[in-house]
Amino acid sequence: MLLLLIAYLGGVLTILSPCILPVLPFVFARADRPFRSHGLPMLLGMSVAFAAIATLAAVGGGWVVTVNEYGRYAAIAMLALFGGTLLFPSLADRLSRPLVALGIRLAEAQPDGQGAKASVFSPLLLGVGTGLLWAPCAGPILGLILTGAALNGASVGTTVLLLAYAAGACTSLAAALLFGGRVFAVMKRSLHTGEWVRRVAGVAVLVGVGAIALGLDTGVLSQLSVGTTSALEEALVEKIDMPKPQQPSPSSPMAESAAQPQDAGFVKTAAVLPEPAPVRKLGVEGQFPSLAGATEWINSPPLTPEALRGKVVLVDFWTYSCINCLRTLPYVRAWAEKYKDAGLVVLGVHSPEFAFEKRSANVRKATKDLGIDFPVALDNDFKVWRGFDNQAWPAFYFIDAQGRIRHHQFGENRYDKAEQIIQQLLAEAGQRNLPAGVVAPKGEGTQAAPGDELAMSGETYVGTERAQGFASPGGLVNGRAHVYQSPASLRTNQWALAGEWTVEPERAVSNQPNSRIAYRFQARDLHLVLGPMADGKPVRFRVLVDGKPPLADHGADTDAQGYGTIEAQKLYQLVRQAKGEKERLFEIEFLDGGAQAYAFTFG
Repeated sequence: MLLLLIAYLGGVLTILSPCILPVLPFVFARADRPFRSHGLPMLLGMSVAFAAIATLAAVGGGWVVTVNEYGRYAAIAMLALFGGTLLFPSLADRLSRPLVALGIRLAEAQPDGQGAKASVFSPLLLGVGTGLLWAPCAGPILGLILTGAALNGASVGTTVLLLAYAAGACTSLAAALLFGGRVFAVMKRSLHTGEWVRRVAGVAVLVGVGAIALGLDTGVLSQLSVGTTSALEEALVEKIDMPKPQQPSPSSPMAESAAQPQDAGFVKTAAVLPEPAPVRKLGVEGQFPSLAGATEWINSPPLTPEALRGKVVLVDFWTYSCINCLRTLPYVRAWAEKYKDAGLVVLGVHSPEFAFEKRSANVRKATKDLGIDFPVALDNDFKVWRGFDNQAWPAFYFIDAQGRIRHHQFGENRYDKAEQIIQQLLAEAGQRNLPAGVVAPKGEGTQAAPGDELAMSGETYVGTERAQGFASPGGLVNGRAHVYQSPASLRTNQWALAGEWTVEPERAVSNQPNSRIAYRFQARDLHLVLGPMADGKPVRFRVLVDGKPPLADHGADTDAQGYGTIEAQKLYQLVRQAKGEKERLFEIEFLDGGAQAYAFTFG
């Protein structure tokens, strides 16, 4: 019930999103019509289209993004036509003739209907168009719902949550429509300006269509937003805290696509939130699941829940190319060192996202390079992940000395709270004279804390399976060599390839030297998961920001002139600015062929 309420509230808050602003004129343009015969069908059409797009995103994977883009273009054209009919009555008359004829036929076939279906059909279509434009503006709460569907498979629960979200969006629109109706009625009674109102509404619709077509809905308007809606939704997401079942089973169902979740909600995403108050009472969320599904162990012989009985255990789900996981490591290492003599065991569970993260040699090198000396279980088949019914990278599970899961925590931050829970469980286990205070490590490079500004760019995959925002003419070509060209310009969060590339489901491979990738982003840091040539030979590259060397804005893996070398398959920090409030154009040129590119992440 709590999840349904939060999903509903998330839908209500969507009306405050900046890219919704151009859509509102479409709603108010119908405010002078009866709500039951015009407003209600429009809201119904909007909710159906919105829920359909969101459901396809939950079950269909990356291909729906392309479908939705075409739907968006169709919606823009349809709504532009609608605005024209408001401005030019003669155009409205011509377009309405088929509907009138249809109404006559319906009336003849069903005399009692009085042509009602014809009057409902037009606002219903308008609602469908509004829903297609509304869907891309949804925020973190819808992302959390889709994440659950991606990890656990679509279900009745997912459908119900999507309907609750759509109902919330329609509720806020209905309120706006009803309020707008009263305003329009007063204006028409007092000033007799019905035709003027109609024309103003038409101009507003066309201005909104122009804003959307030019990308102002997600560009300029997002600059004016200062993150208000996202902050409200993130606060609601924080309240969810994903309660766990009382008896998690090692065989609990989990879609095998868990290794490739969407970048939404808590998956590899962590907002900068205030530290909550210390936990005073911890319940029991289940028993310590089996670790037998681990395919290999690093820094330790195989461990079992029985062998760890009597110890307080912190289980950390991570993967070494995940920026959010890397930024938690300074704290995890510090806790392991600080409380090792007090009975704490830190256990890393490495559940890979990309195929190269399944290779034992790669994980062993990464743990060594990252200074990890606590036990790490390789969970290549996601059996341990499913045993915990886990939902995210990174994720912490706190297990007491009796082998019971007492708390879990997803995402970055809230480190003080996590350490207080460790101290509490150690105290319950009878430990006295625990080290005082909380740790405050300072990470460097990819392990440095994220910036204070909210990143307006999100994780973007380069492979065809989950690619979004690709802007090179002709789109991505799957599985074969193709020569790509950069477009004349990129909108925010669009990216493009140039040169000859072979794009596969989870990566793109450059076939020749001087191949390039460009991305228009807004964030403090830009990272890119990269790999060298197939035979392991290094690949040289150069980075430009707004067409110039990054200088002081260079990342940990580039120099001031933007030069760097890909020597291993991992995440590379390519841009690190003092602040990230400005939109920038990132370009990387691979001076040698054979580079492998997987995903962009930001912070």
